Amino acid sequence: MRVIIVDDEHLARAVLREHLAAHPDVEVVAECANGFEAVQAIGELAPDLVFLDIRMPRLDGFEVVELAGMRTRYVFVTAYDQFALRAFEVHAIDYLLKPFAGARLDAALAHARTRLDAPAAARREEGLQSLVREAAQRSGSVQRVLIREGTRVHVVPADSIDYVEAQDDYVSIRAGGKRWLKTQRLSELEDQLDAQAFVRVHRSYLVHTGAIARIEPLGKDSHCAVACVGGSNRCRYRS
Repeated sequence: MRVIIVDDEHLARAVLREHLAAHPDVEVVAECANGFEAVQAIGELAPDLVFLDIRMPRLDGFEVVELAGMRTRYVFVTAYDQFALRAFEVHAIDYLLKPFAGARLDAALAHARTRLDAPAAARREEGLQSLVREAAQRSGSVQRVLIREGTRVHVVPADSIDYVEAQDDYVSIRAGGKRWLKTQRLSELEDQLDAQAFVRVHRSYLVHTGAIARIEPLGKDSHCAVACVGGSNRCRYRS
């Protein structure tokens, strides 16, 4: 079993590495001190299992899962119990609370072996975006949107988004005077963002209410929302 350890604390990584050394079938192929390193290592090394901290600088554990995907399996290792529900919503194999005993880690590894031995078809239960959407719906709206561009990851604060436009299987996000392209459907992103701050004014547009300057009539049964974003950008919708 090829394993990656992800934790921003050196001592925590050392303790986990020491416990794992007692299992001859486990090979630690990498250790990462933050979420960005983890996403890169997971993509390059394709491990079987990742022991993943949740509260880390730059990217937290759930954002690592969103960006790295479900090709690997995750065991969350954290000092905080309030994230347990969300961890299992993204189909984590286990959830270890620090400090944990060796027997508890043994149980998590046994569970992982069982899951990894399952047929590959059974492991592809849901796509990553549906898991993220489900977690967001149950755990509250997201505060930032992650956009992967090659090996780079852009973190866009949700409150900086002016509007989002649907483009087939992509969305075009206008924020901070820039446009970002993200592989996601508009309906999925709508479920993740704060419903009090974003309104679906058209089947192809999601607009931040703070960016709407005015609403003008446009024909008998339709209106036009005018958003002032470095000029006027018009989004039509039926009233």
